[in-house]
Amino acid sequence: MVDCLGGKEMDINNNTESLPYVHKVGLPPKQTLFKEITATVKETLFSDDPLRQFKDQPRSRKFILGIQTLFPIFEWGRDYSFSKFKGDLVAGLTIASLCIPQDIGYAQLTNLKPQYGLYSSFVPPLVYAFMGSSRDIAIGPVAVVSLFLGTLLQDEIDPSKDPINYLRLAFTATFFAGITQLTLGLFRLGFLIDFLSHAAIVGFMAGAAITIALQQLKGLLGIAYFTKKTDIVSVMRSVWSTVHHGWNWQTIVIGVSFLAFLLLARHIGKKKKLFWIAAIAPLVSVILSTLLVYVTHADKHGVKTVHEIKRGVNSLSLNEIFFSGEYLGKGFRIGVVAGMIALTEAIAIGRTFASMKDYHIDGNKEMVALGTMNVVGSMTSCYVATGSFSRSAVNFMAGCNTAVPNIVMSLVVLLTLELITPLFKYTPNAILSSIVISAVIGLIDIEAVILIWRIDKFDFVACMGAFFGVVFSSVEIGLLIAVSLSFAKILLQVTRPRTAILGKLPRTTVYRNIQQYPEASKVQGILIVRVDSAIYFSNSNYIKERILRWLTDEEEHLKENDLPRIQFLIVEMSPVTDIDTSGIHALKELYSSLQKRNVQLVLANPGPMLVDKLHASRYAELIGEDNIFLTVAEAVHTCAPKMKELVEP
Repeated sequence: MVDCLGGKEMDINNNTESLPYVHKVGLPPKQTLFKEITATVKETLFSDDPLRQFKDQPRSRKFILGIQTLFPIFEWGRDYSFSKFKGDLVAGLTIASLCIPQDIGYAQLTNLKPQYGLYSSFVPPLVYAFMGSSRDIAIGPVAVVSLFLGTLLQDEIDPSKDPINYLRLAFTATFFAGITQLTLGLFRLGFLIDFLSHAAIVGFMAGAAITIALQQLKGLLGIAYFTKKTDIVSVMRSVWSTVHHGWNWQTIVIGVSFLAFLLLARHIGKKKKLFWIAAIAPLVSVILSTLLVYVTHADKHGVKTVHEIKRGVNSLSLNEIFFSGEYLGKGFRIGVVAGMIALTEAIAIGRTFASMKDYHIDGNKEMVALGTMNVVGSMTSCYVATGSFSRSAVNFMAGCNTAVPNIVMSLVVLLTLELITPLFKYTPNAILSSIVISAVIGLIDIEAVILIWRIDKFDFVACMGAFFGVVFSSVEIGLLIAVSLSFAKILLQVTRPRTAILGKLPRTTVYRNIQQYPEASKVQGILIVRVDSAIYFSNSNYIKERILRWLTDEEEHLKENDLPRIQFLIVEMSPVTDIDTSGIHALKELYSSLQKRNVQLVLANPGPMLVDKLHASRYAELIGEDNIFLTVAEAVHTCAPKMKELVEP
C-alpha cells in the first residue's frame, strides 16, 4: 500500500511500523455562562475596547479624556499651529466657493427655498468640527439625500399647496434622522450599516445620479410644468411632451453653455495641482450667469431665476417639529431611512480619506457627531446634512489638516447669508441645474461596476438591481432592492456554504482543495471534506446532505473504476468557527448514515468553540475521542494502518 503522506510503499502485513506523534486536541478552559455572554457582547459592541485609554488613570485625567473623547477638537487643538491653519484656511475658502452654489441647487431637490440649503452648511459643520473624528470630511447637504428627502416628503404633503407643513415635516424628518444616527452611535450599533453591501451602494448611487440629472432637465430647459415622479419614463415623457411649447431657448443656451464650462473645469481639475479650477468653477458660473441675466434682462424673456433669498442667519425651528399628531409617524419613518443613507455615505467617505492619510476614524464617534449635528440642525432651520464626497475631495486636495475648514466654510456661509444673498436675485435656475448635474456625474463609478463584475457576479446583480430600481421606479424602491439583495447574499452564503474535497500536495503534508490545486491527489480509501462555514440551524441539514453527496459521488466513481471503497471520511473543520444544537444534531445524523455505510467519521482541526460543544453534547464520546485530530495529516497517518487491518482476510 502507498503511504498517503510520505509517498513510500508500506508492507501491508507490517502493522508495527512506527507512527508519528499524534497531538491531542486540547479542550478550552471552562467559562461560566455569564462570562461567555459578556465576552460575546464585548466583542460585538466593544471590539475596539473604547475604555482602554481610561485604565489606570487618575480621576482628573479621566475627566479630561472623557471631554476629548466627546469633543476631539480639544485633543488635536492642543497641537494646532499657524502653519496648519494656513492650509486649513485655503481648504475652507475653497470648499465654501463650491458649497454655496451647490447648497442652493440641492435645496431645490428637496423642494425647499434656497436659504435652507445655505442654513444646512452653517450650523451642522460647526457642530461636526467640534465632535467629528475625520480630518477630511466637508459637511453639508448632498444630492442623494436631498433628492430622497424631497421625494418622500412630497409623497406626504404637496409643497406648493401646503408649504408650511411641508417645511415642518422636513424639520421633523431631520430631527429623527439625527436621533437615528445618535442612537446607533451611543449603542455602538454601527455594524448595522455594513449590511448594505458596497456593490448595492455603487448601484444605488449611480441610479440616484441619473435620476437627479434627469430632474434637472426642468431647470436646464426652462420647463414650467414638470412631473413630480422620478422614474426615467415619467421624466422623459414630461420632457418630450413640452418640446414645442414648454422649452425656453434662452434658458437652454445659458444652461448648456455653463454645463459645458463646468464639465471642462471638472476635467482639468482632475490634475491635483489644478483642483482649484473645478472647485471655483460653480461660483464663477453663478457670478457670470447672474451678470448675464441682469445685463440682458433675460428674466423678462422667460428665463426663470432664484428671486429673493432671505437674508440673515437661521431662525430657531424647535417649535416647528411635529412631536405629536399624524405627521409624527411620517416624519419618523422618513427620518430613519434618510438618516441611514446619510450615515452610510458619510462613513464611507470618512474611511476612504482616512485610509489615504493613514489614520483611523471611530465609526461610533462619527455617528454621534453626525447625529448631534442633525438634531441641532433640525432645531435651527436645517435639513439633513452629511459628508459630501465632492467637497471632501476638494478639501483633501486643498491640503486640509484638521476639521477647521468646516469652521471656515461655515463662517463664509454666514457672511453670505448676512451680506450677499440679495445678489442672487438674478441667478438663473438653469445654472443651478448645471451645477447639480456636473456634481452628481462623479457618483457614477463605471470602474467600480466593471470591477464588481469581475469579482462577484451576484454582487453585480445587486448593483444593477439597485441601479435599475432607482432609475425605472423610485429612490425608495431602489434602496429597498439594494437592501433586499444585500440580505439575500448574506442568506445565500449562510444557508449554502461552500464545501470542498481535499487532496495531498506532492512531497508535503499539506491538504488543499483539489479544484484549486489539480496536482493534489486523493488518498486511497479516505475521503477528506472541508466545510467552509459555521454550522447553524440555517445550513446544518444542507452541509450534512452535501457531505453525503460527495461521498456517494466518490463511491460511484470508485466502483466504476474497480477501486477500493471509502473507509474513512475526514471532515476538516478549521473554518467552522461555531456550531449550534441543530449543527450537532446534523453531525449525529451524518454519523448514523456513515455507520450504515460502514464508513468511519473522523474530525480534524476543530476550533475551541467547536471542541467545547462537541464534548458538552457528548458527541465526542459518540464518535470516539481517538477520532478527533489536530490536523488532517495526523488523521490520515492514523487511519492508514487501520485500513490495512480492515482489508486483511
